[in-house]
Amino acid sequence: MTAKSLRLVIGGILLVVALAILPLLAIDVPGILPGPTYTPGTLQLLAFALLIAALALTYRMMFGLAGLLSFGHALFFAAGAYGLAITLEAFGPAEWPSALVFTVAIAATLVLGFVLAATVGALALRVTGISFAMVTLAFAQAGSVLIRRNPGSATGGDEGLALDTAHVPPEFVGVVDTRNLYWLALGILVLVYLIVLWVEKSRAGHVAEAIRENELRVRVIGIRPYNVKLLVFIAASVLASVAGMGYLLLQSGAAPRIATADFTLTLLVIVVLGGAGARWGAIVGGIVYTLLDQRLTALAGSDAIAALPDILRVPLSEPLFILGTLFVLVVLFLPGGIAGLPARIATGRKQHPIEPEEAVDA
Repeated sequence: MTAKSLRLVIGGILLVVALAILPLLAIDVPGILPGPTYTPGTLQLLAFALLIAALALTYRMMFGLAGLLSFGHALFFAAGAYGLAITLEAFGPAEWPSALVFTVAIAATLVLGFVLAATVGALALRVTGISFAMVTLAFAQAGSVLIRRNPGSATGGDEGLALDTAHVPPEFVGVVDTRNLYWLALGILVLVYLIVLWVEKSRAGHVAEAIRENELRVRVIGIRPYNVKLLVFIAASVLASVAGMGYLLLQSGAAPRIATADFTLTLLVIVVLGGAGARWGAIVGGIVYTLLDQRLTALAGSDAIAALPDILRVPLSEPLFILGTLFVLVVLFLPGGIAGLPARIATGRKQHPIEPEEAVDA
């Protein structure tokens, strides 16, 4: 291990430790956090941001590593949330130990996520490019319709599905235990990061990167791109299901919005915002986007915005307009996303191999 790698590992461990002790501190950041870091409301927001970061990291592995532009990644996040909720409810008032039921429900949901990912991936990866994106979108839309259009079914329709807490460990139930849910979200993020890192550093990860750059060259040397892309697709989708299970426990229910294509587009925005070229970019992008989404909603309804002239008040009262504007600015002036900002600051120039003046001289 090189000195640089050792520094990165130590820095990562220290960062995780700092995040772990955050609920024990009374840090207040006005305008960003709703209260001190030990309060349930702030811990709820931070835990949600960590889960979105984990989900964005799984999407980044699919899009940034293998070059798979999927419009249906939210389907697997919803499968984790709804799958765990339905499985727990199916046990009913069983006399089995809650810990056993909870473990079996998680295992069953993981199997469901794997089967769904293998099925969708096996079919969608028969095509490439925009056709692949459209096939994943079709599966996502079908899943969204099944969830929304059946109010009497197990999914609860538009009203969503509440968590049956009968077999959930008491440490994860109630406002008082929000601290435990925060630690659970942090654990999920660390788990997802380590698995993503392992996949990317493996032979399959290197092949997936090569496929993204030049698939024809990979075929020429005798490797089947389909198998490698399917492996990455399944790994990213199952990890998304894990994040979905964490979401269910945190929110005490599942909402149909998490199964929509719009939610997948949000993940794409997060990855681009953070920077598709770096793992930590997806994490930072997920956290920044979540905090902005929550706080801009409060800003849009504030008295300061209401007092502005109509030409300013109307657009600024829409949080999505502000987020969209920020996204456009990042794409125009920060092509590498947040992850590319340190390099641009260090070099003091745009990240282009040749500046216009240099091109003329050449």
